Amino acid sequence: QVQLVESGGGLVQPGGSLRLSCVTSRSISSIYAMGWYRQGPGKSRELVAVISKAGSTNYADPVKGRFTISRDDAKNTMSLPMNNLKTEVTAVYCCTADPPGYALGTQSRTWGEGAPVTVSS
Repeated sequence: QVQLVESGGGLVQPGGSLRLSCVTSRSISSIYAMGWYRQGPGKSRELVAVISKAGSTNYADPVKGRFTISRDDAKNTMSLPMNNLKTEVTAVYCCTADPPGYALGTQSRTWGEGAPVTVSS
């Protein structure tokens, strides 16, 4: 099973930027979709953005226009530049990888350990 490692989290002031990265342990070209989810303090986990193998993207409304998800299969990486950060986006951000059988219910989604993002002055 592929393993995912996130990096790029940290502490930033409101209005600042961070770039999250997710590196996979092997080629991700066979994976149907990848994504980012987050869970803030006292909140439920929620979708941030997803990107299909073909590169089509979908974003949660609160991050549209400020976050951009992308993937580079040649480098086994997925990135999430985040701009104009607000305090309410403070959360642990996890990347996910969905194998081809995930949509059919025959394979499980893989989760990374998560990267903490704190937006505070």
